[in-house]
Amino acid sequence: MARKEMIAMLLAGGEGKRLGVLTKDLAKPAVYFGGKYRIIDFTLSNCAHSGIDTIGVLTQYQPLELNRYLGIGSPWGLDRRDGGMTILPPYVKQKGGVWYKGTANAIYQNMAFIERYNPEYVLIISGDHIYSMDYELMLDHHKRTGADVTIAGIEVDWKEASRFGVMHIDDEDRITAFEEKPKNPTSNIASMGVYIFTWSELQKYLIYDEANRSSNHDFGKDIIPAMMQSGKKLFSYGFKGYWKDVGTIESLWEANMDLLGEETPLELSDPNWRIYSVNPNQPAQFVGAGAVITSSLITEGCMLEGEIDRSVLFYGVKAAAGSHITESVIMPNVRIGEGARIHRAIIGEGAVIQAGVQIGNPEDDAITVVAVEQYVTNEHELQEVD
Repeated sequence: MARKEMIAMLLAGGEGKRLGVLTKDLAKPAVYFGGKYRIIDFTLSNCAHSGIDTIGVLTQYQPLELNRYLGIGSPWGLDRRDGGMTILPPYVKQKGGVWYKGTANAIYQNMAFIERYNPEYVLIISGDHIYSMDYELMLDHHKRTGADVTIAGIEVDWKEASRFGVMHIDDEDRITAFEEKPKNPTSNIASMGVYIFTWSELQKYLIYDEANRSSNHDFGKDIIPAMMQSGKKLFSYGFKGYWKDVGTIESLWEANMDLLGEETPLELSDPNWRIYSVNPNQPAQFVGAGAVITSSLITEGCMLEGEIDRSVLFYGVKAAAGSHITESVIMPNVRIGEGARIHRAIIGEGAVIQAGVQIGNPEDDAITVVAVEQYVTNEHELQEVD
């Protein structure tokens, strides 16, 4: 097996409880985003543009649809004999097997896969963030500083900082303190969950952590603090672009709405940094004579006769005459009946909205969520997120 300078390990087993009914039967990285993508497309596309051709995808929760979607990695150029994409679910070994107990344990259980390529560096990434990033530039920074681990960091709003691991850094980007999801954060430089480790060092800490019965077996809670305590070289790589952790209904809705401004913070049409995805092979969209569409993303296969404003519609959506859709995300193959009104909502794949139904209230800011394949009448009580 040819040696690789750096391989990627993509953590894609998240349950996504905070996404509610959208992830009841679906792994979070497979959730739809942006009209024609899945969340995991962004991380895989980053790898493709960064020249990373060997990726282990670690799956666990509800992996069936995600595995089907990933296939052999063809859309991202990962259908290769030497490297490429490998799906790595938990499995039974000779001495028994267990579910992944944490992010660090997931990598520990797949050390044999990493060793096949004898890499000098290992990139640890997540499949549930929206961003475009050149990991090769981050690797250059890692080499230049002589780091044992480099953590991508980004400034976040102070009110959001407690959701993340936060770092203090000095003028040379060295990490001087690290706190995992503190209740009262003292820094707003958040870890993006993107790490580059020198493999020879990470190996040691994974083995030590696995033997520690009191460990959470987590990078942010255990591996990073242990390396800091041992005096290892930890550096931050400052990221200035768009990054969104879409782990909640609010953040998923917000990230979709971010695509609709005249100057969007995330450029999906950049010919030099395409977001690769599985093509659904749908016919061209149809816009009826009475349809009115403003500031929206409309994907192929849609048949529209209503009014759509500031919304994201995936393929195969049908909106009948007299329907009104505003500030909403409509996932694939949704049927919307005559006169239905949808405001500030996320409608799951294959749902049917009966004629005359009203979803959401223009007078408040709540986001209403409709489950996958749910048939909605006026009698239904729907999930709302304030």
